[in-house]
Amino acid sequence: MVEKDTYNVDESYNGVHPQYVDENGIESKQGRITEAAALYGDIQTAEEFGYVTRGLKSRHIQFIALGGTIGTGLFLGIGSAFTRAGPLSVLLGYSFTGIAVFAMMQCLGEMATWLPLPGSIPQFCARYVDDALGFAVGWNNWYASAITLCAEISAASIVINYWEGAQHINVAVWISIIIVVVVCLNIFAIQIYGEAEFVFASVKIITIVGLLIMAFIVDLGGGPNHDRLGFRYWKHPGAMKEYDSTGATGRFLGLFSVLVNAAFSYGGVELVAVAAGEAENPRKNIPKAVRRVFWRILFFYVLGSLAIGVLVASDDPHLLKAQETGAAGAAQSPWVIGIQNAGIPVLPSIINAVILTSASSSANAFLYTGSRYLFALAQNRQAPKFLLKCSKAGVPYWCVFFTAIIAGLTYLSVDSNGGAATAFNWFQNLTTIASLFTWCSICVAYIQFHKALKAQGVDRNTLVFKSKFQPYTAWFAFTYFAIIIVFNGFDVFVGEHHSHWTVTNFLTAYLGIPIFFVLYGFWKIFKRTPWIHPADADITTGKAALDAEDGQWPEQIPRNIFERIWFWIA
Repeated sequence: MVEKDTYNVDESYNGVHPQYVDENGIESKQGRITEAAALYGDIQTAEEFGYVTRGLKSRHIQFIALGGTIGTGLFLGIGSAFTRAGPLSVLLGYSFTGIAVFAMMQCLGEMATWLPLPGSIPQFCARYVDDALGFAVGWNNWYASAITLCAEISAASIVINYWEGAQHINVAVWISIIIVVVVCLNIFAIQIYGEAEFVFASVKIITIVGLLIMAFIVDLGGGPNHDRLGFRYWKHPGAMKEYDSTGATGRFLGLFSVLVNAAFSYGGVELVAVAAGEAENPRKNIPKAVRRVFWRILFFYVLGSLAIGVLVASDDPHLLKAQETGAAGAAQSPWVIGIQNAGIPVLPSIINAVILTSASSSANAFLYTGSRYLFALAQNRQAPKFLLKCSKAGVPYWCVFFTAIIAGLTYLSVDSNGGAATAFNWFQNLTTIASLFTWCSICVAYIQFHKALKAQGVDRNTLVFKSKFQPYTAWFAFTYFAIIIVFNGFDVFVGEHHSHWTVTNFLTAYLGIPIFFVLYGFWKIFKRTPWIHPADADITTGKAALDAEDGQWPEQIPRNIFERIWFWIA
């Protein structure tokens, strides 16, 4: 991390250049260089390495925010929580975790609106808390994104096998095709990535809306078999299932297991802040996206978990068998099983196509996210300087390249002997609590940012986006996520005769904790970094250049009712 007082940039490159955005609302080359110079400390570095471009339009940001958390977890992963805990526990678990995630996003939204930087989370941690925390968060998120990229590619290739004709083709072929596609979507221009995510998110949103409507109709007896379901499955086999114990303790453990599952399902919700450094008019579009987090959590996850609870029983034999055998694609989706039970044809194949889209979308997003975390580390001088190099289109291509290389680990998952596949699962398990550490770090960064604003005389009432009930909101979210980190492997220690205890299960649950603290300790000792006092926190470097852009973005004025609705959505 470069100290604040070493940024000696000529005034013409510190936020006062007259042309940041052209008449079409596209950021100019000079505007990008100005922004880069304010961060790098000199114009020569900015011109040598270039900088990312603000090419993500409002609709890209809003749909990335809307569709970013709709992944295979909502279509597939929720099934395991459902069979383990029951419908009420799933509804409560996703609701409680959703509230904590919304609280965290309020913190992140305020910081990202104040200073919208590419891969901003490690930069906030390094500027406001401790350079070592920025190092730990950045590298933790980079390896988590890279390995999750592998997991999503593997999931997509397996989902394809749901269709009978695809089973005769080696899965390595599908892995290769998906890797090539997601790399192409990321390497050429940020606008291409934005358009791809816009399409992917649109498909997912339309699908989940359709599924919610379908669940409502089927529940009331509108399906082909005209069987009115009501809440019968909440009565039998019951609203809350016992897990690893009996009575109230068993029901509580079932609920807590859902909290862990839900936390992982919400992973990636912070993507909108990672993309803030490449968003058009970020001071307008980032707050809009963050404010809508509450509604997308309520609509997609809370209503989605409720819909599943009325569609299918938690002890449905098809659901239990699918979870035990690890059936491919839609075969293990509680949505599909509920649809099949209702006697509706064709839809399962459509849902499988959407699951394939979701997995591909997630792979696309994690390649983008991983590359931007690497770019942020290079900006913090915690990764090699050549990673700052950007193409003329504003893509940090070395960051994309090194993140994409890790995707080669996906081929381990196709080993017929099982050894490499086991190694692949171990790699994947390293990421299980990475999101929770990221969210905790965001809360810590915000607490220090809040103190820094006060110490440096900045009135929060003047902020473009001011989150509510701070810093108590941040402390609540931090405490919630920390509890899940500590107890996420509770089932290793509970149950009759500790029946789930194995070294593998223990490491699966807890290996991510020492990895994070080793990263933190390494940089702390190597660089002897101090904990940053709020009065010394760097809350201003690069801000002047961003402030100068605010008045340059063209105003969108709706010409009719349709544009008014579209501008409200996007």
